Amino acid sequence: MSQAKHHNSLPALQSLLGFSVRDDCWFIEALPLAQLAAQFGTPLYVYSKRALVAAFAAYEEACFNAQGKRRARIFFAVKANSNLAVMNCFKELGAGFDLVSGGELERALAIGADPASLVFAGVGKSAAEIRLALTVGVKCFNVESVAELEQINQIAAELSCRAPISLRVNPDVDAQTHPYISTGLKDNKFGIAYHETLKTYREAALLSHLDIVGIDCHIGSQITSTAPYLDALDKVLDLVTQLKKEGIKLRHLDLGGGLGIDYGDESSPAITEFTNALLDRIAERGFANLEILLEPGRSLVGNAGVLLTRVEYIKLGASKNFCIVDAAMNDLLRPALYSAYHAIVAVQNNEAETQIYDVVGPVCESGDWLGKDRALAIKANDVLAILSTGAYGFTMASNYNTRPRAAEVMVDGNQAYIIRERETVAELLSKERLLPQKK
Repeated sequence: MSQAKHHNSLPALQSLLGFSVRDDCWFIEALPLAQLAAQFGTPLYVYSKRALVAAFAAYEEACFNAQGKRRARIFFAVKANSNLAVMNCFKELGAGFDLVSGGELERALAIGADPASLVFAGVGKSAAEIRLALTVGVKCFNVESVAELEQINQIAAELSCRAPISLRVNPDVDAQTHPYISTGLKDNKFGIAYHETLKTYREAALLSHLDIVGIDCHIGSQITSTAPYLDALDKVLDLVTQLKKEGIKLRHLDLGGGLGIDYGDESSPAITEFTNALLDRIAERGFANLEILLEPGRSLVGNAGVLLTRVEYIKLGASKNFCIVDAAMNDLLRPALYSAYHAIVAVQNNEAETQIYDVVGPVCESGDWLGKDRALAIKANDVLAILSTGAYGFTMASNYNTRPRAAEVMVDGNQAYIIRERETVAELLSKERLLPQKK
């Protein structure tokens, strides 16, 4: 996505529920962002509990019909934001969890999630991860290859159990999103090729320790149109019909996630409207008997979080002005990785002259930028908020340049709670060892 056209592109405040601007100061719920930066330091991830709850409620509104009968259930995609407090918030609201690693499975167990509410996805599950998931009794494995089917069957035989599985179908549908986060095209690494799906289900039916329970499809992330979902859904429902004719009856249909959010100039469908469109299509085609699983991530948490960072230096140049901040690509990788756009605002208004800046970090890489060509009225020591960083922000953070990862805070009304302590360099060094001294 081009950065140059985004001098002042901000997500609509109604999409940033939980955030407001009062007297030229940005607030998260009842607290000024400047106060949180002063109290907890920067860089700092801050999340609004109100925004998390509201996004979940928007999905839930479509997940029940007029009689109150459940049409679908939400399984939060943990990869978007794996903080235990965020996960626990969704668990308390009734969510299950979509997991893509053994570590995420351990996180779900740590918050007391019911194993029957856990779906284990991912293209490269290890034997150890499969064994753990079978031992605790997850709801389902979303399987992505014949080799994985055979591996799961073998481990289930060793444990004298049956593994519940669904196949992830690659429908070869263009999600019209960034190529790095498109997952439903035939050239992507994910899923079973559409034309191979029936054959693979037949093979799965012959394996003695597998229990075929569903079918799965996930076509990508940050998708801003309903049309690709409906195209993929129709192709998957055609497969369900063919499988039924062959005597393979499925209990659930997993539609994945991927609904986009407003980062500044996107126009994504409203959550409830989008979900209704999918569930209505399923009912219209006569599949209302299937349990429907939805696995949103970004659309639940993306606009609920901001990354606070402090201006270290203003560097004016002949062709470029730079705003050098204390956050960097190790804290927020999306701009460097995807050329992703995040709106950036000063959390308090001041009398500085508005200029166009590239907002960059201190990491020793030319790719260490957080925003390009931004119109900002700022001076050294001001605090900036990088908006819409609740998804794929902290979860993609690293310790590059021996930089400790940021703290995370959850705001609930007028209370702020540390939900992850800031790392220290001492903690990073504690895992390393010198070679023994030669005598």
